[in-house]
Amino acid sequence: MDIALAIFGGIFVFVGILGSLLPVIPGPPLSWVGLLLIHFSAYADFTTTFLVVSAVVMVAVTVLDYFIPIWGTKRFGGSRAGVVGSTVGLVVGLFFGPIGIILGPFLGALIGELAVNQKETKKALRSATGSFAGFLLGTGLKLIYGGFAAWYYVKAVFF
Repeated sequence: MDIALAIFGGIFVFVGILGSLLPVIPGPPLSWVGLLLIHFSAYADFTTTFLVVSAVVMVAVTVLDYFIPIWGTKRFGGSRAGVVGSTVGLVVGLFFGPIGIILGPFLGALIGELAVNQKETKKALRSATGSFAGFLLGTGLKLIYGGFAAWYYVKAVFF
């Protein structure tokens, strides 16, 4: 049973890291479930405090991920079209590898601003930059949490 929990815990942590990049997969919650699974195995004995604090951080990162791109877009003069465009750009960018993942959200936000709001190019570029910056910050926070979970998983199972 311990081996099964360790394997499933590893799968959840790995999918959680993927979910940090893919907008349809809730990355941090899956990573936390991976930690919880490994806790119930013989490999790790996390304290209740550790599990509660990591859960609180997970909730904070997950909630912030929804608000940071909106804040970045609004801060730079953008609209909801920029945020939606950024998300669509990320999904399309996934098919083009790492460059697509980086450029997709920016180009999506720019196209969204130009198409829906028909802003001037300069204003659309500014709001696309804000949306992109918010997307990067949110993704970075999720990746940091996923790395944190992966570290504790590897430490528990292999060391």
